[in-house]
Amino acid sequence: MTLFNQINSLLFGLFLLVMSSLIYFQFTETKEFMNNQMASDLNNTSTSLSLMLKPHLETGDEVTVETLVNVIFEGGFYRRVELTWMADHKQQVWDNPVVIDDVPQWFVDLELFKAQSQETIITSGWLQLATLKIESNPAIGYRELWRIMNDTAMVLSALFLLSLFLMRIRLKVILKPLNEVAVHAQEIALRKFKPDMPLPTTTELKDVVGAINSMSGQLKLVFNALDEEVNTLKHDKFTDPVSQLPNRLYLTGQLNSWLDEPGFGGLLLAKLDWLEEIHSKFGYQVRDQTINILANMLQENLPKSSENIIARISNTEFAFLVTNADRKQITEYLQSLIRLINQEMLKAGCTPNSNFAIGISERTGEVTRADLLAQADNALQKALNENKVSNWFYVDTQQDYNREEWRTRLTNAINKNQFSFQWQPVHSTETGAVMQHEIYCQLKMDNKIVRAGHFMPYIERLSLGHKLDRCLLESIVENNILNASSEPIAINLARESLLDHEFHSWLALYLKNIPNPEKLHFEIPESGITKNLEACSKLCAIIKKGGAQFGVDNCGRQMGSLDYLQQLRPYYIKLDLSLSCYNSEEQEDNQQNLELCRALVNIARGLDIKVIITGIEDEVHLQTVKPLRAEGYQGYIAPPVDI
Repeated sequence: MTLFNQINSLLFGLFLLVMSSLIYFQFTETKEFMNNQMASDLNNTSTSLSLMLKPHLETGDEVTVETLVNVIFEGGFYRRVELTWMADHKQQVWDNPVVIDDVPQWFVDLELFKAQSQETIITSGWLQLATLKIESNPAIGYRELWRIMNDTAMVLSALFLLSLFLMRIRLKVILKPLNEVAVHAQEIALRKFKPDMPLPTTTELKDVVGAINSMSGQLKLVFNALDEEVNTLKHDKFTDPVSQLPNRLYLTGQLNSWLDEPGFGGLLLAKLDWLEEIHSKFGYQVRDQTINILANMLQENLPKSSENIIARISNTEFAFLVTNADRKQITEYLQSLIRLINQEMLKAGCTPNSNFAIGISERTGEVTRADLLAQADNALQKALNENKVSNWFYVDTQQDYNREEWRTRLTNAINKNQFSFQWQPVHSTETGAVMQHEIYCQLKMDNKIVRAGHFMPYIERLSLGHKLDRCLLESIVENNILNASSEPIAINLARESLLDHEFHSWLALYLKNIPNPEKLHFEIPESGITKNLEACSKLCAIIKKGGAQFGVDNCGRQMGSLDYLQQLRPYYIKLDLSLSCYNSEEQEDNQQNLELCRALVNIARGLDIKVIITGIEDEVHLQTVKPLRAEGYQGYIAPPVDI
């Protein structure tokens, strides 16, 4: 929207608000006035009529009584009059039908006026002569209220149109110098990038034109990179065309990345042979439509997590990667999955609990991607052979401690600061010099060193991440680690820390009190950002204000948009391990990952964000990714070492 339209809309909205307020108050005040007026008139009429009827009621003059009531009643202000003689309980009733002329029926249906009535007992001394009940006619209120509001609306509308016309003329005169800027901005919105505009002589407009020129150049690069590469690559290479779910290639990369980090969860492989039954009966078009509907239902109704993945890996096979879930949570996920599949089978006219099977493998220890897939496939084949709906692949692993023992030991370790540290260098791609060191922690427990991959899953399960982060940051200062290297130190923040307001406040004070906060780099996982963008924005603002820097870890792992980069503007991003090109993988997969990495590097460069490629295994691997011209690299080529 142009600046003219924005100001015009603002003034239009404010004037409309004022008009609406005036109409509202006029409406409520008029309605209240009419209610009070009808009540007052009813009370006065009841009193005066009672006084007029009293002498005639005493003499029993019915003709005069009826004449007096008719005089009052025929005015049309009252809907019903009832007179009950106490002597013989004779009742006289006068009814007047409610007829509201010149008022729309919908206005009457609002029932703005309730029927009011007044009942009076006419007495002569201690003797009760009659009971008089008068009910008002709401038609009077509706007619007057409609007339007043109609006149008010017409006057205000005329003033509104006149003011709008004068306002538009005046705004065009005021904003005429900005017309060229508005046209240029509209061209940018349409992604038509023209040469930079010359800077005007007007002082107030120089900054505006300069910003537009800068934005035009940056958006040109971002739009081109994003539209031509990221969307195409992610959709075409990582998405199944029928279900619009991630495909086998995407799942493979995510498994590599997930298993490389501490974590817990499971993999479910589902073979849905009933889809082939639909294919044989109705053809591939109906089958594909059924697959698409099933995929939508799975995405909408299965338990959600930012890193859970549903992928279609073959015609009738689906894979479900459930992260950050223990066996109980995986079981609940499995039950939901079976229920959804059966529901879709019933809709498709198939027999539920048949012609499909699910194999489940839980992540344990140092399991590899190949092992996890093989375990899930073995469980699937066993379920098919035994004609069962699901089957688990159980690995006999002896737990060192139960959940509460882990809580006690980890809490004690955090409180007593029983951690030791390693760090891994990040090298410059161009010069090979060290750019930063990433900190890894180890836990001293029972006179032995426990690596992060072993205890971090329990840190996440027990929601101790923010406490661990505080402990590690305090230890960095106590052990003078910041001065042990001339390069910055990178610290990975736990997901709990992103949402913990107490940690945010503590971090602001921490950065204020340390002597060299610029040597601290905080790494935030992409999944935490996409799921909690508002909270992450506040945390990033605290980090920048404190003098430190922050980066995005696992960038490119999510299938969603990268718009958050433009909003947060991190100092650097680390491309996810799933995008690494391994010599052992298919050459086609390597090329696809390489192209996606190139697109991400271009996007970051357009936003002036540094890029670090992770998962570099050896010199051959490094030479493969060097043409991407990322600023840095990190991986097994330079493993972590003790500090």
